[in-house]
Amino acid sequence: MRRFVVVLFSFGLATMLMAEETQYQQPPPDLAALVDQPRTPDALVSPDKTRVVFLDLAEHATVEELSRPELKLAGLRFDPQSSAPSSIRRRYSSMSFCDFKKRLHVKVIGLPETAVMAYPKWSPDSKWIAVSVLLPTQIDLYKVDSLTGVSKLILAGKLNGVMGLGSAYTWLPDSSGLVCRSVPDDRGSVPDQKIPLGPIIRQADGVKSPARTYQDLLSSPADEDIFSYYVDASLLLVSLSGDSKKLGPRAMIHRHMPSPDGQYLLVEMIHKPFSHLVPYERFPNRIEIWDISGRSFELLVDQPLAENMPKGFNSVRVGMRELEWRPDVPASLTYVEAMDNGDAMAEAEFRDQVFLWEAPFSEPAKSMIKLKNRFYAIDWTDKGQALVHEWWWASRQVATWLTTPGVTPQQLWQRSYQDSYSNPGAPMKAGTAEHPVIHTLNDGKSFLLAGDGASPKGDYPFVDEYNLQTLTAKRLWQCESPNFEFALGLADLDGKRIVTRSETIDGPPNYYTRGLKRGRPEALTAFPHPTPGLRNIHKELVQYTRDDGVALNGTLYLPPGYQPDQGPLPTLMWAYPQEFKNAADAGQITDSPHRFVSLSPWGPMPFLAAGYAVFDNPSMPIVGEDDTEPNDSFIKQLVANAQAAIDVLVAKGVTDRERVAIGGHSYGAFMTANLMAHSDLFRTGIARSGSYNRTLTPFGFQSEQRLFWEAPEVYGGMSPFFHADKINEPLLLIHGEADNNPGTFPMQSERLFNAMKGLGGQARLVMLPMESHGYRARESLLHMVWEEYVWLDKFLKSDGSSAE
Repeated sequence: MRRFVVVLFSFGLATMLMAEETQYQQPPPDLAALVDQPRTPDALVSPDKTRVVFLDLAEHATVEELSRPELKLAGLRFDPQSSAPSSIRRRYSSMSFCDFKKRLHVKVIGLPETAVMAYPKWSPDSKWIAVSVLLPTQIDLYKVDSLTGVSKLILAGKLNGVMGLGSAYTWLPDSSGLVCRSVPDDRGSVPDQKIPLGPIIRQADGVKSPARTYQDLLSSPADEDIFSYYVDASLLLVSLSGDSKKLGPRAMIHRHMPSPDGQYLLVEMIHKPFSHLVPYERFPNRIEIWDISGRSFELLVDQPLAENMPKGFNSVRVGMRELEWRPDVPASLTYVEAMDNGDAMAEAEFRDQVFLWEAPFSEPAKSMIKLKNRFYAIDWTDKGQALVHEWWWASRQVATWLTTPGVTPQQLWQRSYQDSYSNPGAPMKAGTAEHPVIHTLNDGKSFLLAGDGASPKGDYPFVDEYNLQTLTAKRLWQCESPNFEFALGLADLDGKRIVTRSETIDGPPNYYTRGLKRGRPEALTAFPHPTPGLRNIHKELVQYTRDDGVALNGTLYLPPGYQPDQGPLPTLMWAYPQEFKNAADAGQITDSPHRFVSLSPWGPMPFLAAGYAVFDNPSMPIVGEDDTEPNDSFIKQLVANAQAAIDVLVAKGVTDRERVAIGGHSYGAFMTANLMAHSDLFRTGIARSGSYNRTLTPFGFQSEQRLFWEAPEVYGGMSPFFHADKINEPLLLIHGEADNNPGTFPMQSERLFNAMKGLGGQARLVMLPMESHGYRARESLLHMVWEEYVWLDKFLKSDGSSAE
């Protein structure tokens, strides 16, 4: 059993305990069971909208799995033995198919007994699913028959997922096979770790090149050699029978995409010179068109190394970027070029221009639209219309334009992306993951929009029909109380039925089909309650206001069986601050009071089982209107948010003002430490994987794009490390010792702990081995809950006066 390091500091005058190694611990059984509870399967609807595949989530990884060999190079983390990414967010243990008409579930058979799967992809004809199977020393590719559930191995041990497993294989449009990124047969042995011939030297030549604080960068010529070795790849054309054919030369290929007619491949390859300052995404990038035999047909662009990009969240590379196949025609490309030299801080009438380039690419590309803001995305309808989306960070504005090549664009929507109440929804699509298209109705005159339906009463998801001639929307369906139900996709190609996921406060999520105009939902699944012993939890959407009038809200949970005559409870608040450009948007409600009460171990919910009240996601808006930046008054607004939350809970009679804890993860941990330093509102705090010294992120953080040297008082005022002497309540710090999230180096928690220790504060630091920003191992999750349980029991439920 792997041991982990816990750093303990005395509470009071007892002798300090030095770093201690101990075994992983487990919380009480009721809380431990929450880590292992079944989770709702994922669902993917077939391209022909006749069936769905349900994907059962795999169990949490183990520390033993996390302890496998790992390389950290150029912003990538991967297993050198299997060529798989170190972390895959959605891993599956089994899957089954369900036909919408027959509603019979067909289990998949023929996969390895202990298979862990990832990145399932429907074939364009809906007959097959391609899925990767993760093994200790390799990645296999299987095809699965969607009618019989029978699976067959079609590529053994050759997938190269170092630069992303999801992009390692793509279907051919005729469903006859896949194009796969593979480990070269002749790549030889791993380069030797060379003895250094001299020092590592970096030089600044007077060119401004602000960059975020990246981790896992290349640092030596030896790193460059090893990186090149593992990302080197060949493309293989793999048939459904398992035959394979090499396409083109080997290269450091990180993206390949067949054209909709299957005649061409869009191929992107990084190459030297590499950088020791930025990750691989900003390395030189060569983009070519190959024919389907692998012959290089056209060099589109060779983007240079992008170390010196201008400051600003909307700054981009110059030259051709965002190359994509147009999905509704055989072989045409769209791409974007900056008209402001990629500089978000420069004055410009237009920021981006979108081009259309038609095969055989012998004629110049044609301009489709010029955008006053930065290009975000383009969607095409199955009738040849394009929806072009633009956005601008500083104003929080988004806009969508309707255009057809050669026709003057029309603006469909313009709004603040933080104004959830005005969100029109997203177009519902058909096609494949590689080539999705907006599915139109009435011969191209309309299409469906699915949205969250945010409102002052909470989220009520909807489906609208949007008329492209009148530019108006008609509501076809909307979720009704007491359910929270949203559209997952179309359930037919007539646009009359949809697949939904529905839940209630006490009823877990399940999948359904339903007509848009009438009829009741028809169940596809009947998943049971995952924690039947913890039913009847009180859930309430609480609305209140800050002292300056900003509207706030949060979700209050009370333990099963709680009665008002029990009196006020010790309360755990769990939050995450967010910046806004106006107070009206900050006060909007963006959750549903009807969502299932899911007791995920990741947040505060397990502590309902321990008798605490939980106030989850209370609003923590930081507002900066007009020319004022939100962070100019971060601390003042943060404390006001917390004060208002406590006041409303005390007024409701459910919270003991003297027994409130605050907690959060990442930016929520940063918030927690700041509240502990700048207020006396909380008895204790829990801060997980946070950043506490903003001078270590001098080129911007979160939504702050000013540099440290432009606003040193903001950076210093917002850094809890600078105010560690004011943290006079106990603080539990938890961090993954391998955190690679920009800005949240493990050192951030270590330095804050050392500061508190040196200043006589009360703190405990827990470093979880092998864990990154989000903890994955079952042992880590159980121990995390145990630490939080013991901490709250000592400092919140009791008076915490005696040391352990």
